Amino acid sequence: MSLSTSQILSYCILGTIIVALTIIAIRTRGTAGVKEAGRSGGVLLLSVLPNLILGFTIAGFLQVLLPKDAMVRWMGEDSGFRGILAGSLAGTLTPGGPFTHFPILASFLKSGAGVGPVSAYIAGWALLGVNRIIVWELPILGWKFALARIAACLFVPPVCGLLTQLIFRGRVA
Repeated sequence: MSLSTSQILSYCILGTIIVALTIIAIRTRGTAGVKEAGRSGGVLLLSVLPNLILGFTIAGFLQVLLPKDAMVRWMGEDSGFRGILAGSLAGTLTPGGPFTHFPILASFLKSGAGVGPVSAYIAGWALLGVNRIIVWELPILGWKFALARIAACLFVPPVCGLLTQLIFRGRVA
């Protein structure tokens, strides 16, 4: 497995942030601060590890089991606006967090999905996720707020998909 330029850049940025935070922790709290941060990070890792394992397992199965021709037909680069709408709707209806979604979306891209539909999926999931609206937004913020926010965001996923597709035109994600 070779690393892409974007992965290397991401690792360099994250590594730089970790070094800076380590220096700040040592200066403000001594080595105890670094140990506390390590423990806290370890606890967080253990709490999300099951989701990571499940998300990557689902992604592997989807990559193997989803018919490539169906993926290309519904969400491929040439699926046009229908593909972008399919991505928007799928993202809106699919529950789960980023640990589940991003591995699945990576498998979609490898199976032939286009960048526009996948981008629309992410925007639909992030802005209009039905599960999150029902479980959190409606009961906590109320239906007036929820409806106003949904109305304001309704066209964002397709626009996001179209713009991403335009930006990537002729290039592979």
